[in-house]
Amino acid sequence: MTAAATTPAAVRIEGLTKSFGDVHVLRGVDLTVEPGTILALLGSNGAGKTTLVRILCTLLQADAGTAAVHGHDVAASPAEVRESISLTGQFAAIDEVLSGRENLVLVARLRHLADPGAIADALLARFALGEAGSRRAGTYSGGMRRRLDIAMSLIGDPPVVFLDEPTTGLDPQARIEVWQAVKELAAAGTTVLLTTQYLDEAEQLADRIAILHEGVIMHSGTLAELRRLLPPATVEYVEKQPSLEDVFLALTEAGR
Repeated sequence: MTAAATTPAAVRIEGLTKSFGDVHVLRGVDLTVEPGTILALLGSNGAGKTTLVRILCTLLQADAGTAAVHGHDVAASPAEVRESISLTGQFAAIDEVLSGRENLVLVARLRHLADPGAIADALLARFALGEAGSRRAGTYSGGMRRRLDIAMSLIGDPPVVFLDEPTTGLDPQARIEVWQAVKELAAAGTTVLLTTQYLDEAEQLADRIAILHEGVIMHSGTLAELRRLLPPATVEYVEKQPSLEDVFLALTEAGR
């Protein structure tokens, strides 16, 4: 038996269902996320992405089916699951009155970790926030807030991180900053389950993509595998004009 065969999946979901009254949000979700990978859960608003994440984080109970995170059943062992994960929601959970460094130190102290100051300084450097560490977090840009939020979620080195639409409302440059932070997470061995409704975000970040629609996983696979579901397009030569995002990023980078 190979090592891969004996290593449990970082996230394993089988037949998960959840309803709110007469509204059936999840209708039998099956999904596996391998350790050390980024899986993008792609779906439109109301597809059930956040509900699924909340169940995996033990914030909601499923009606039926099973789910395990880092080898722990979310229903039978919620405390062990919570010790193994971190969740970054759609809105930054930072204290705007405190400085960036103070936010990190506070979380490290709440987790009863040794040397909170050293942990904070290391994360500030890792997420390119060292120069802004002493500034009040309320003065940070959107991208800086989100990077600080992700940094706070990594205190304690959780093996599995859930990012629920982390770039919602961010400008193009801030989105790229967050993308880089997510890529660095996976490069360091952290498993990331990322929910998003942005197709380009899934293309940029994910090792595998799962499409959630009307409460079920319609398809999952690599980007190349999903592309093969459609017939190849006829290739014609056209002059490619820069997108507005290309122009925005080029001009703002040039002005730095």
